[in-house]
Amino acid sequence: MSVVNEDAERLLAAREPRVAELARSLSALILAVYPEAVVTVDGGDIGFGSGTGYTGLVFVVTPHIRHVNLGIAGGATLPDPAGLMAGTGKVHRHVQIRHADDLARPELRELMVAALARRH
Repeated sequence: MSVVNEDAERLLAAREPRVAELARSLSALILAVYPEAVVTVDGGDIGFGSGTGYTGLVFVVTPHIRHVNLGIAGGATLPDPAGLMAGTGKVHRHVQIRHADDLARPELRELMVAALARRH
């Protein structure tokens, strides 16, 4: 079942089924906190933002071989008391999602809500 769009489904169809399902579940979580998001696909990434361009981007879902990354635009300046974010960039950070249980962490949702609140 598609929770995103046809372009995203084509991207996920080429991935390991477990990773594709993680990406779908993560996308559903993003859309639960950001229902008005415009969903785009660029290369191997699924973007969620206020428009189709990079400037409005808030979240990026990137499926990898064994996990899915949740990219958070501007994440480097967000509070992260649970230490979920990884990366060394000056602006952006990501959270690795390895298991469905990772999506149930309240700290993840809090981080997403904080990122969205700052962008709007």
